[in-house]
Amino acid sequence: MNPHDEQKITSRDEVRKAREAKRASAAAFLPANDRFKQSYASLTYLCVIVATVAHFAIFEFFPKLEAADLGVVSDELSAIELPPEVKIPPPPEQIARPATPRVAAAEVSEDITIAPTTFEDNPVENLPPPPPGQDPSATPSYIARDVEPRLMNGREIRQLLERLYPPMLKEAGIGGRVLLWVFVDERGRASRSQVNTSSGYPALDKAAEQIVEQMEFSPAMNRDKPVGVWIAQPIDFSVTK
Repeated sequence: MNPHDEQKITSRDEVRKAREAKRASAAAFLPANDRFKQSYASLTYLCVIVATVAHFAIFEFFPKLEAADLGVVSDELSAIELPPEVKIPPPPEQIARPATPRVAAAEVSEDITIAPTTFEDNPVENLPPPPPGQDPSATPSYIARDVEPRLMNGREIRQLLERLYPPMLKEAGIGGRVLLWVFVDERGRASRSQVNTSSGYPALDKAAEQIVEQMEFSPAMNRDKPVGVWIAQPIDFSVTK
């Protein structure tokens, strides 16, 4: 080899070394993203090789799976009896509309008058008597009146109450109230009586009936006429200390 060829080879080696040194210096100043891009291809191949080997190893060493025999389970079907069919009745027939009233063709005279109905023209004495029926004093009932009866001998009744008070009950301090239905006739006398609410002591109830028999009233009035009426009369027995 002549000196001229050796000089060419030496110059080439120097150029190659200079390029490699330039590349190394350039690679040292490259950012991480660029360095990753340069090594991306080799990393991709390496990952594919590793994934392939891993898949083969999994299929080779993984235990085999076998399907379990679950069998066939069938439920028995049972017939269901349906309820009887319900027949819906037809709608009711439409009710006929009432007939339209018609005005009579007869003429009414304007001279027709109605008789007066005042008490002066129709006095009470001329009114018809009430219909025949049961005696009003037979059972307690309401009888129309304008004026209520009023007790006339209240002082005598209070003295009679003291005399007829049962002694045994009075000494024991036992009292009570008796409510009686009393029929006061047209003359103001208590002609009938019956116990409506008892005091709870028969002796007090009997004494109350005896006291009512001695009561004198002013008669009840209906249209200025005395009438017999039923009234509610309480009798109180109490011990004053």
